[in-house]
Order: sequence, then C-alpha cells, then structure tokens
Amino acid sequence: MPRLYPILIAALLPAPLAAGPIASPEKPETAAPYDILAAEVSRTETGLRFRMQTLGEAGSQQPEKVGKLEGAAVHAYVWPLSLDPEAVGFEAGTGILALAATRHSDFDDTPLYDEDGDGDMANDGDRWHSHWVVLRPDEACGPGALAVRDIPEGETPKLPKTWPGLPLFIDSPGFVPQLDGDTITVDVEIADMGEVKFDGVTAALRVNANLHAPLLCVTDVFDVASGDLSLPGTAE
Repeated sequence: MPRLYPILIAALLPAPLAAGPIASPEKPETAAPYDILAAEVSRTETGLRFRMQTLGEAGSQQPEKVGKLEGAAVHAYVWPLSLDPEAVGFEAGTGILALAATRHSDFDDTPLYDEDGDGDMANDGDRWHSHWVVLRPDEACGPGALAVRDIPEGETPKLPKTWPGLPLFIDSPGFVPQLDGDTITVDVEIADMGEVKFDGVTAALRVNANLHAPLLCVTDVFDVASGDLSLPGTAE
C-alpha cells in the first residue's frame, strides 16, 4: 500500500505542468470506486471545480461503522494543492492544503449544516461532504504516513470562519459534492490565487482510538492520480 511521505518531496520540486485532467491507469488491486481514472481542477467564474473520475461508481463504497468516534473510519476523495493553507483561512505555512470529499458513519463534523434536511444538524456524517484540510507527515500514524494537522491544547492558530471546532486544521465550508455515476465533483468558491497545481488521491483515514494526537491519521492510500504526488496538474 503506497505511503505519501516518501514521495512528499516531489510535491515541493518543480514538475512539468499538465493542462486538463491527470490521467491515471486502472489498478486491479484497488477497489473500483477508489480507482482513479482522471483527476481535474478547473477554474469557474466564482472559484474552482474539483472533479475525479473513477473506475467504479464514485462514492458507492462506505467506510465501516464502529459506533463511536474513537477508531471511526473515514473514506475520502482528496485533491492536494500547491496553495498555501492561508489561501482558505488557515495559519500560513502549516502544511499541505487539500480539498477532501469525505464520508464517515460515526460522527458529524459539519455542525453548521443539515445535509439530510431532517432538522438535526449533528447526524449527517454518513453523507458525502467537503472539507479543507491541512496535511503533514506524522510518524505517530505509522512509517511514512500523513495526518491532518493537530491543534495542540493551548494554541490558537488562525483558522477559517467555518472551522467545526475540532482540534484539527480542518474546515467545513459547506460545498456539496455531486456524485454522478463514475464521477465526483465539488464546486468551490474561492478568490483567484494565481497558479494552482494539483493531484488526486483516494484514501482511508481513522480517528485515533485514544482521541490523542495525532487525532486523524491517513491509514491507507488507495490510489494517487499522478503515481508520485508530484502535483503535475494545473488548473486552467
């Protein structure tokens, strides 16, 4: 199973830019809903459109339910970006900014939104929803693994206005993922930040069983569109 940290340096080095989608070959060992065929970020009138095409039906496979926050599983479609986290309201220079479309059955981390429209704003984690996250290497998650950056007790870093209150560099901006057959799309409102390089990743994460740092680890990388996380795509 590939790990992201050993290839992280490639994301910081100059790489050939590819206009349009990053094409990715089929991988027989990867579950079809997470086998990336193409990843793309394109410009719209109000921001960016994130799109990923998979071999199987996007979003059709859900993470296991454990019945509590401790040890809860998360599945994600992720677009790592070249933008500094400051671009969406986080403290500058704190890690790798990524947009993630996630689903998890055991907790709700979008407290400002009622995704299923039932009047309860705290029971929607089992629906696909979006996050900005800041990732960084963390050996406590395993050799070469990444984690969503923790906020240590007593620290007050700059955070987006829609931060959900978790001790993590995570934002819940309310952009709704659209799933259509083999494609997942997320339209994001964001100011023009100049050149935007990107990649595509499908992954599983898990909440620490002890609820201690690191709180949320990347545990499995299903697929990386570029193969090496070199961020070869450029939004056009």
